[in-house]
Amino acid sequence: MPSVPGHRITVEQGTDHVRVVHDGQVVADSRRPLLLHETGYPVRYYLPPADVRTDLLVPSGTRTHCPFKGDASYWSLSGGPEDIAWAYPAPKSAVAQIKDHLCFYAAELV
Repeated sequence: MPSVPGHRITVEQGTDHVRVVHDGQVVADSRRPLLLHETGYPVRYYLPPADVRTDLLVPSGTRTHCPFKGDASYWSLSGGPEDIAWAYPAPKSAVAQIKDHLCFYAAELV
C-alpha cells in the first residue's frame, strides 16, 4: 500500500444490520458486513455476495482505481440506476478481506 502520511485504512467484521432497498425491493440484506474505515471518507459497508440479490444486478463498464484498495468493478440495477455498487475482485493485500464483497452508495442501517 502506498505510504501517505496520515492516511489509514482498516477493515473490521461488523454485526450491524445493513439493508439496501430500491423502489421497495430489497437488493441486499446483511448482518455480517465488513466495515471499511478510510481517512477522509465515511465508513463503508462491504456486503458478502451471498447477502446480495446479485440476480438483480448487471456488471457495468465502469472501472476505477484506488492506490490503496486496487481496481474496482461496478454494478448497476437491472433496468434501474447505474453504478449503484462496486467491488474489488483483486484488492490490495492490506484490504484482502473485501475481495468480491459489494459496497452500495445507498445502504441503510436497520
